[in-house]
Amino acid sequence: MSAAWWLVALVGVATIAIKGAGPVLLGGKPLPPRIGRIIGLLAPALLAALVAISTFGGDRALVLDERAAGVGAAAVAVALKAPPLLVVVVAAVVTAATRTLV
Repeated sequence: MSAAWWLVALVGVATIAIKGAGPVLLGGKPLPPRIGRIIGLLAPALLAALVAISTFGGDRALVLDERAAGVGAAAVAVALKAPPLLVVVVAAVVTAATRTLV
């Protein structure tokens, strides 16, 4: 099992622990607003980190290949407020086209 999968498993276990500990520790009381905002930002930050590592990471070096073109195209589609399904299709098409041309 690679280090990336160990990290995914660790994040999964930590997520389950945090979600399970909340109701037990708070006893039905709502979270303070500041902590609620922080917890709401954890999942997108972790997802962005995993995407960045899988896109640009390779054998202990920065890799710029077809995947980077796909992520860039997806970023442009998101900036243009495209629907999520279209963002995924644009990223896949650009990645496939770049792999074909290179």
